[in-house]
Amino acid sequence: MKKRSILCVGALTAFLVSAPGWAEGDPARGWERAQMCAGCHGIPDYRTAYPEVYRVPKLGGQQAAYIVKSLQDYKSGVRKHPSMVGIAATLSDQDMADLAAYYNDTTVEARK
Repeated sequence: MKKRSILCVGALTAFLVSAPGWAEGDPARGWERAQMCAGCHGIPDYRTAYPEVYRVPKLGGQQAAYIVKSLQDYKSGVRKHPSMVGIAATLSDQDMADLAAYYNDTTVEARK
């Protein structure tokens, strides 16, 4: 059991170190970039049919580290959604940090 805890702490540390700049994101710049996200993620209870039917997740209020890691995973191909892979490919690390800072702001939902 102790070995598993050490592995979890190690994995968390590696994740936090590998998420460059997420804490330094600019929510105002993130808002500008988020306009491309709103077409899917900004529609309450939206479901898409490409490549299969599924519910599009809400981004407002998500943890910044989660958003950055997800975008990095789409960009690297670890996560496979075709639309998100294409979008993430266009994002720099700073763009990801800015988007994460914007969506991490709990007032995002109130602004809609």
